[in-house]
This record gives sequence, C-alpha cells and structure tokens, in this order.
Amino acid sequence: MTTDHHSIEHSRPSGDHSRHHAHGGGHGGHGMDEHAGHDKHAGHSVEMFRDRFWLSLALTIPALVWEPMLQDWFGYTAPRFPGSQYIPAAFGAAVFLYGGWVFLKGAWGELKNRLPGMMTLISLAILVAFLYSAAVTLGYPGHALWWELATLVTIMLLGHWIEMRSIFQAQGALKELAKLLPDTALRIVHGDEVEVVRVGELHDGDLLLIRPGAGIPADGLVRSGKSSVNEAMITGESRPIEKREGDKVIAGTVNAQGSLRIEVTGTGDSTALAGIMRLVAQAQTSRSRAQALADRAAFWLTLVAIGAAVVTFIAWQVAGATLDFTITRVVTVLVIACPHALGLAVPLVIAISTTVGAQNGLLVRDRRGLEEARNLDIVVFDKTGTLTLGSHRVVSMTVADGVTGDDALRVAAAAQRDAEHPIAHALTTSAKERGLEIPASSGFESMPGVGIRAEVEGRTLHLGGPGMLRRLGVEPSEKIQQAARTAAANAQSATWLIEGERVLAVFAIADAVRPESHEAVARLHAAGIRVAMLTGDSQAVAESVARELGIDRVFAEVLPEDKVAKIEELQRDGSKVAMVGDGVNDAPALVTADVGVAIGAGTDVAVEAGDVVLVRSDPRDVARIVALSRASYRKMVQNLWWAAGYNIIAIPLAAGALAWAGILLDPAVGAILMSASTVIVAINAQLLRRTAL
Repeated sequence: MTTDHHSIEHSRPSGDHSRHHAHGGGHGGHGMDEHAGHDKHAGHSVEMFRDRFWLSLALTIPALVWEPMLQDWFGYTAPRFPGSQYIPAAFGAAVFLYGGWVFLKGAWGELKNRLPGMMTLISLAILVAFLYSAAVTLGYPGHALWWELATLVTIMLLGHWIEMRSIFQAQGALKELAKLLPDTALRIVHGDEVEVVRVGELHDGDLLLIRPGAGIPADGLVRSGKSSVNEAMITGESRPIEKREGDKVIAGTVNAQGSLRIEVTGTGDSTALAGIMRLVAQAQTSRSRAQALADRAAFWLTLVAIGAAVVTFIAWQVAGATLDFTITRVVTVLVIACPHALGLAVPLVIAISTTVGAQNGLLVRDRRGLEEARNLDIVVFDKTGTLTLGSHRVVSMTVADGVTGDDALRVAAAAQRDAEHPIAHALTTSAKERGLEIPASSGFESMPGVGIRAEVEGRTLHLGGPGMLRRLGVEPSEKIQQAARTAAANAQSATWLIEGERVLAVFAIADAVRPESHEAVARLHAAGIRVAMLTGDSQAVAESVARELGIDRVFAEVLPEDKVAKIEELQRDGSKVAMVGDGVNDAPALVTADVGVAIGAGTDVAVEAGDVVLVRSDPRDVARIVALSRASYRKMVQNLWWAAGYNIIAIPLAAGALAWAGILLDPAVGAILMSASTVIVAINAQLLRRTAL
C-alpha cells in the first residue's frame, strides 16, 4: 500500500466538525438517524469565530460610543455631525448582518430538520431585537436596542470561539498522531546502498534503515540490529522497549541509541497508528446514553425557553409595561436560556476522555462500553495470553549446592539450542529474557520420550524428565526432589539438568504469569470489583494461577463455545460483567459481556469484538478503564447539573421576576452569563486531563 501518511488524517469517519452535533439542540428519541443533524457546526472553525468576533467587536465600539443612553450613564458627549444619530443603527445593523449571519444560518438548518435548538434561540433573540430597533429607528415610538444587539452578537461570537477552541483542542490528538510519522524513510537497495524516499512510496517487504533518534515510518519486523524504542505515544508505555531481531515495531514510534534494519509489514492506512486514529475518531462520534439524555434535555429546554419568552411577553404587556421594556425582557430570556452549556457538557467530556484513553493505550471503540465500566461487579479474564504470557517459561528453578541459577539456566539453554520441543523454547527464551549469553553446543542427541544430551563448554549435559533420572540411575538431593513435587502439584513440568552423576538443577516450566497480573488483580479488588478467570486448561493449572494471583473465582476446562454460557451465568444474578480476552476465540464472550475488553497485542488494533481495545497486552489497563469511566461519568454529571440547573434561576431572572426589587438583566448581561456557564463547563471538562489512571 502506498498511501502517504498525511492521508491517514483523512481516513477517519466524516470530518471533525460532525462531532459538534449536540450544540445545536437535542434530537434524542425522535426517530431520526443518529448521524442526522450532526453538522450543526459544519463549515465552522475556530478561525471563523475568532475573525468574526474581532471584526464585530470593532463594529460594536462606535455603536456603544454614540449610544445616547450610554452617554447619559457615563456623562460624556460623543462627537456630533450630520447623521451621527444613526451611527448606533448603522453599526448595530452591520454587526447583526455580519456577526449574526452564522446564527441565522444555523437556525435555518435546525428548523429545516424540525429540531429547534441553540441557534434557533439566539436567532430569535437577535432577530426580534433587530426588527424592533429598525422599527423604532424608522419612527415607531420606543427605545432602539442597537447597542444591546451589537454587544449580544459579539459576546455570543466570543462564547462560540472559546467553545470551538476547547473542542478542537480535545480532538487535536488525532492531528498530533498524524504528525508522528516522518515524511521520509531510508530504504535499503542493492546490498547496503540507502536511498531517501517519501513514506508514501513504501511497500510491504521493503527493507529500511532506522538510525538512532529517528522516527519509524512504517510497521515492521526487525531483521537485524538491537535498540530500544520509545512507544509511549502509541501504547502509553513510558519505559523504552528493547527491540531485537524478530520483534515488531510500530509506525510513529522513535528509535533510541541503536541502529535497526526493519522489513515493512504495514504502511499508510494499514498501520497500527492509522488503526488507532480510526478507533479514536469512531469513539468520539459514537453516541452514548448520557449524550442522548443531554440531547433530549437541550431539546426540551429550547421549547421551555420559547414558551417562557411568550409568557414573558404576554405577562408584561398585561401588566402595562412599555413595548421596548417587554421586548428587552423577551430577548434576554431567549439568550440566557440557550442550551449552549448543556449541548457542550457531554460531547466535550467524550472527546477528552477518548483522547486521554488513547494516550494511555486504551482505545475506546464504543462509548457505551466505557460508560458501563463504572458499574462493573466482576471482571472475567481469559487466562492464556491475558493473565499469562501465552508461551512457556521457566517459572522457578532449584539448584544444587555450589551452582548458580544463571549458570544452570545458561548451560541448559545451550544444550537445548537445537531442539524444537516447547521445553527447549521455554529454556532459551527465559535465558534471553534474563540477558544471559547462551554459549555454543555440540554433539546434540535427542532421546525420544526421555530428553536430550549435548556438549557445552566441554561438559556433557543431560536434560529430561523422570525417565532421564531412571536411565542415568541418578538420585537428586531432597531439596531438588521437593521442588519437583511442588511443580507437579502446580501442574508444571519438571525438567532436570544432569552432569555426570549429579543433578545440578530442576526447572519448573509452565505458561508463565505476567508480572503485571498481580497488580492488575490487586487494583480491581481495590476498586471493589471481583475477579474471575476463564480457561480451557485443567483445574489444577487454573487453581495454581488463581492462588498465585488471588483470583476470586475459577472456570476451568471450559471449551471456547461454552465461554458465553459462563458469562451469562454470572449475569443472571444481576452482576455487571466485563470479559477480557484476545478478541479472536473469545469474540462471542466479549460481545455477550456488559463490557468487552480486547487485548490488542501491540500492533493489532483492529479487534472488532471489544468495546475497548488495549494496545498493550497489559491486564493492569483494565483497572485504568474503570478509573477513566468513573472520572468521565463524574464530569458528565457535574456538567449536566451545572448546565441545566443554572437555567432554573436564570430564566425567571431574565424574565424580570425580581423587577420589583430593581433587579433587571440587560440582553448583553444575559449573554455574558450564558457564555460564562459555557466556559465553566468547558474548563470542568478539561480538568479530566488531570485524572490519574
């Protein structure tokens, strides 16, 4: 695939602006497609609102300076010349037509969709003020509201500018991810000759040179070299990861000190980075129950505001108020009741929480899954490859007196170097993970059903099970025999290392528990969540792992097709259940669980079964999902209460309920209060970034 890395930015679902749908009022529960009406800010941008704000502010200043009421209030006289009395009208109308056009256009779209919302309220307010002021300027008795109209539009533009900037900052992580890829790569051709090519020209199978400090331009496999790679920007893992021949590397990560030669396995839209961006974008556009609630609340608040404006008009006219006073009250009600903060309350939290998750290696595919994680009662882990490494290791060893563990493992791995048995792989892998240098061996001889014989550093060594002991007629020490009995009790394979007539060591070999699994279980218990394990292994193996980790419940010897039944069994008592698995043979169980968590295994981010994908194969990330879910929910609730609750006081105050006490709000003051509520919601949502996961 030859897609340039810049195309990754455009490979995600339709446009960033589609995510701002909720700001235009609600549409939950009205039977329309969930993507319809998602373009309330289509064509809008931070720059557009910024530019319109500054120009509208410049046009508003003359309207304020030549406003007779303000001249009386502040005791000054503006310069007078023929026509100067029309300056407030001219500049107020200019602000209405230029700055207010974006709101009028938005209202037209809402009304066409029969979904009146924020734009409708703002447009009603400024349209009523404009028509009334124009009538007064043309001779109708009353006081024109030109300066109020100009300041109202300007303040609304400022509020939208702040809002849009907050949202784009929250979603900017996608663009930042796209910038991780370098523009060029060093491709090896004709032996060791290197040519500089654009990333878009790379193909699978190309061999690349990655110099120290360089960014990795494509997914690949290390073919030669040794280095450490900083994968923090992709996986959230702060510690550099050692890479050697055969290891995978991810596009967008940064090489450290060593030099690597890698074979390209994925470019452009097929890289892990592109997959991460697609999942982040998908999660930011996916709807949640909280979003639906906010949408419905915003829709009904719009109707309440229009109703309150009508009641305000009738009440003040019946009470004998002047028309300009009544119109001012109506305009203030419409402005102050805009469901702006309510529309921003949930979408901004969604955008930020999804970004925070991605930065910590948690890719949210479905918002509902992340929402549900806060209510979990029990987390079910698939054992193999999730709580364990999925391949055999030396999990313990006991050595004879005078023998060191490292030396025993080193020569045992050397003796097994030419064997294909899983035990040989376990010994050599464990030795390499300890950083041991494995010496050469010779004279390798396999004894089927018994073990092997080999020469290492001039020593004749034998490795095998109990059959090897009987064949050689050797007797281990009591210490070593007890270690072998313990291994058998834990359903682990015991392999003996023998030199001459002496047993040097016994190795207990099994599917090793991940070092992180202990902390993962402890964190979930600390969060009040029970932990269960599901495995097809024997009861003895399962119980051994469960005892080591402190797991509450074990389901052993479970066939893949029976995993769903176990999840349903746990759900029957009302428990909220999460399933953690590799997303392949666990897919039905992942879908059945209330929350499905798929292990992404580093670069495999296209797991379709889970609600959340873990980029790292780290079970501790499950507790981080719960922490993020709870923190996101708290922010949503706080924002919804503030956004909706503020109107309980604001609408009566705007209508003039305290006029008898001399407390009246001008439309501009109403706009300031409404914008302030929006800014408070935005700031509160931004605090989610400080959540410690």
